[in-house]
Amino acid sequence: MQDHILICGPVSWNKLVYLDRLPEPRPHVQFALEDYETIGGTSAGKALHLSGLGRSVACHTSLGDDDLSALLRSVLEAAGVVVFAPEIPGYGERHLNLMTRAGERVSLYLSVPEFVAPDVAQFTTLCKDAAALVMDLSETSRTLLPAAVSTRIPIWTDVHDYDGRSEFHKPFIQAADYIFMNADGMSEPVDFMRSRIEAGAKVVVCTLGKDGAMAFDTDGLHRVNAVAAEVRDTNGAGDAFLAGFLDATLTGASTDAALALAASQAVIALGTKHLHPSIEDHLP
Repeated sequence: MQDHILICGPVSWNKLVYLDRLPEPRPHVQFALEDYETIGGTSAGKALHLSGLGRSVACHTSLGDDDLSALLRSVLEAAGVVVFAPEIPGYGERHLNLMTRAGERVSLYLSVPEFVAPDVAQFTTLCKDAAALVMDLSETSRTLLPAAVSTRIPIWTDVHDYDGRSEFHKPFIQAADYIFMNADGMSEPVDFMRSRIEAGAKVVVCTLGKDGAMAFDTDGLHRVNAVAAEVRDTNGAGDAFLAGFLDATLTGASTDAALALAASQAVIALGTKHLHPSIEDHLP
């Protein structure tokens, strides 16, 4: 593969249950508004959107040897994503997401594959001729960060609701050229964003939900409004946003132009109950 994007991180099989409100911490009964199963995982979301934008994408991840993991692999490959994943005995990653129409979510991890030390040589080979590396939060990605840095290929990471203190997130933040986050963990993220630019990062982006997003680079602070959308499901909107920004950046777009394209890409995720419309015909 040449000029591809290599994404390293988790993919999962998700069961989504929609409720009129998130459960209270007491014994009680609620009736679901809707439930269905689909692909999840932050790396799957980014891979699907980048593939949908016409990019050549490889995903380095972990899967179980169960039927759902096999289905997950086949759906990603049908959408144009090249999957590199050892089959670890047992179930792959599975989530139960309790959702509301307002986008509130409680994610319950039903299973996570046993950690197996990654093949660093294989990862380095996969990196060859890559245009960008996306290192999503996982123990495997954390182990591979030194190898990723040594390639000198631009590193992108998504630290989600980073609170400014988590030790697990810090190696990703220190290694990345492009950092994405949301504002759930920090009430005032601008100081953190500025500090990372001063430390050598190229761009730091913070998504703000219905309030759009902001980015900090050497020119200062940039903002973009959210694009109006009919929301079907909020899962994967942040991953779609990163994919749109990454695709635009690789074409030479400015930070402002990349933000605008990213906001438009997020609408694609919001309008489907799956991470991307491309998988709708490949799911049972």
